[in-house]
Amino acid sequence: MLLLAAAAATTLVLGVRSLDTPLQLTAPLRFKVPAGASFAHVAGDLGRQGVIAHPRVWILYARLKGLAAAVKAGEYEIQPGTTPRELLTKMVNGQVLLHSFTIVDGWRVQDLLEALGRNPDIAATLSPPANSSVQAAMVMAKLGSPSIDAEGQFLPETYRFIGGTPDIELLRQAHTALLHELDAAWANRDPDVPLHSAYELLIMASIVEKESGLPQELPKIAGLYLHRLGIGMRLQADPTVIYGLGQRYDGNIHTVDLQTDGPYNTYTRVGLPPTPIALAGAAAIRATARPEKTDALYFVASTKGDGSHVFSATLEQHNAAVAAYVAHQRKAAQDSAR
Repeated sequence: MLLLAAAAATTLVLGVRSLDTPLQLTAPLRFKVPAGASFAHVAGDLGRQGVIAHPRVWILYARLKGLAAAVKAGEYEIQPGTTPRELLTKMVNGQVLLHSFTIVDGWRVQDLLEALGRNPDIAATLSPPANSSVQAAMVMAKLGSPSIDAEGQFLPETYRFIGGTPDIELLRQAHTALLHELDAAWANRDPDVPLHSAYELLIMASIVEKESGLPQELPKIAGLYLHRLGIGMRLQADPTVIYGLGQRYDGNIHTVDLQTDGPYNTYTRVGLPPTPIALAGAAAIRATARPEKTDALYFVASTKGDGSHVFSATLEQHNAAVAAYVAHQRKAAQDSAR
């Protein structure tokens, strides 16, 4: 009898000590606590996986502390070195694993919807119809703005979310973030900016976004396009033409593309296109609201190869910059062919 009592006491002591003994992990482990699962079920699963050495002691401890029923459902990442006591605290506090999803500056809304559909951690609720524009319209209807075109309506940013979050909820976050950013930029805009609404600001910012090569050039590119807009000059922005071509764009803009009139052809029409042409980031929106003052009307890629541009106030200066760029590209091609 004494031997049995001594053995039981020893087992209890070892069990209690196990609460502060690091779990048997050599690498991070993702573990999901199902909704409605009992703590005994959770402990049993971890015990069977060899993570918790004494699941019964862990269960007893949680019940004595009144914490067994307070464990939150969700996906947890358990790090090596974590103790059972620390893991229980983590689960009670609901410190679930957060995934991340990045909306890239300059994406089209179609790119965004396709990326959401490919992400295994996001719950798909949007049925993908054959026509992507129909799907985009359905999204805006679900967000309570059926009359607004979806293009440009989501802020490029990295969003953190719990696994299983519905796609429409992430879109709601990104749309709300866009509205906050746009409203703030419009309220803080330069009064001389020749734009009549926050939506026009968003349209122009999307063009600036697609034309930008370097973040530091955003204010100057914005200033150039707003200068053109202010004097009634056509924007002549290649990205708007490409957007208008849609699936017909083959990687090159042809002369016929520039000459064929359409709502997004800023070579044939004065003013802004009817909608944004991409998802503009916060930097492009802010740069468009407070652009750099410039007399430049033209720009072309520089020969530096770093994404920068040469800006010109006159067509003569611009033609010289274009000639220099073409000569540089020709020489580079010849050198690479040797």
